[in-house]
Amino acid sequence: MKNGKVWLVGAGPGDCGLFTLKGYQVLKQADVVVYDSLVGDGVLAMIPQTAETIDVGKRASHHTMPQEQINQVLLREAEKGRRVVRLKGGDPFLFGRGGEELELLAEKGIPYEVVPGVTSPIAVPAYNGIPVTHRDYTSSLHIITGHKKAGQPYDINFRALVETKGTLVFLMGVTALPDICAHLLEAGMEPDMPAAILQKGTTAGQKRIVATVATLPEEVKRQGIETPAIIVVGRVCGLAENFEWYEKLPLEGYKVLVTRPKELISTMAQKLRVQGAEVLELPAIATEAIEENDRLRAACGRLEAYRWIAFTSPTGVRVFFDQLKKFGVDIRRLAHLKIAAIGEGTRKALQERGLLVDLMPEVYDGASLGAALAAACGKDERILLPRAEAGSEEILEKLEGFSVDDVPTYRTVYQKQEYIDEGALFEKGGVDCAVFTSASTVRGFAEATKGLDYSKVKAACIGKQTRAAADALGMETYMSEKATIDSLVQLVAELRKSR
Repeated sequence: MKNGKVWLVGAGPGDCGLFTLKGYQVLKQADVVVYDSLVGDGVLAMIPQTAETIDVGKRASHHTMPQEQINQVLLREAEKGRRVVRLKGGDPFLFGRGGEELELLAEKGIPYEVVPGVTSPIAVPAYNGIPVTHRDYTSSLHIITGHKKAGQPYDINFRALVETKGTLVFLMGVTALPDICAHLLEAGMEPDMPAAILQKGTTAGQKRIVATVATLPEEVKRQGIETPAIIVVGRVCGLAENFEWYEKLPLEGYKVLVTRPKELISTMAQKLRVQGAEVLELPAIATEAIEENDRLRAACGRLEAYRWIAFTSPTGVRVFFDQLKKFGVDIRRLAHLKIAAIGEGTRKALQERGLLVDLMPEVYDGASLGAALAAACGKDERILLPRAEAGSEEILEKLEGFSVDDVPTYRTVYQKQEYIDEGALFEKGGVDCAVFTSASTVRGFAEATKGLDYSKVKAACIGKQTRAAADALGMETYMSEKATIDSLVQLVAELRKSR
């Protein structure tokens, strides 16, 4: 069998928006993904469902798998002819041991590529308002590993570092912070030199402590810090308060789980990220078109018999027009039809196909759409209702006595990401809010998190049915004023303010 190939891909410092375009393109094509603990949840959520995942769990002093074994895993999987992505936090070649992983591959003739990643020594200070270089303060940057073997002295020339008068960034040095500061002071650094420790930079867990080299260890002891964190020493640390920007965003420090189907998730996620939220995209459901759909084929063969066609979701619009194309039905055969849509998202999906909506209820739910259709239709006018297989009965109840062809076009299936434990995130308080856009997303989330104490879930819901499903599980529920994405995003912002 022909050998596969290995890509060493830098996942960046945490914010999935800092994952490179090339890294994302490579990841989408992966057969197997070997990943670290330091890869952000948002990037992990981008791993394709079809890829096998191997968690090697590397984090300072806690290795799930020894480096030599990781090297062997990469070789083994490539020798099977697979496309292997080695996904590493930050950049593969900056204290990422990427060079060691390539040695064995090069020796065995396995082809490989390296995709650099945005690195934390630059990105994390930037998210904290600290420019690592500034011509008024420093003209050099020095990145040092703060990790050392237990019981061994540092193999670092601290005097040389002090004499550079540059910005110093120590990675993996949180537990050694007192030692690092003591060595810098012994090497002649001024005690009042500004210094900072930056926790979980570029994520919702971001925290900054700024002090001096002499006082930082005591401040950390007083205020507390969590890993991963980096240490920055230099005059530029004094600029943090003036240059901070992340803290000023409305949803700063707020981690939001979005559960919409993958094809619908991007708009909401982007709106939340623009306001500063860390968004974890974990679809709770997926939609599948009903293949060999004889009922829909028959309905499409007699389109002239209908006066109205009503859509209850953007997915329903997409699937219907995909199936029209599959059946070879000319879209001009819809010209005589009046079109109804349940709400703004569905109307937008129709507008994208060049179709304007004739009817949309003021309240975006099935009962309101059914009532609006009942008021607009004559009893002798037939209605085509292409929608989900398990659609709500409310719309049909309002159309009792009318001629309605209720045709299932797609079904909903539950989804679960094996490499992110959603339940554990909520149990540990790692997610501030979950956003649900339908009752089925609530049920899908429940299916993926069996055993979770749902009272720990703060749920932002788009409508009454969605909220009722979340209430039934015992979640702390809130409902948006309108059944729109913008209104739901506004609700999340209000929850953040009240935290």
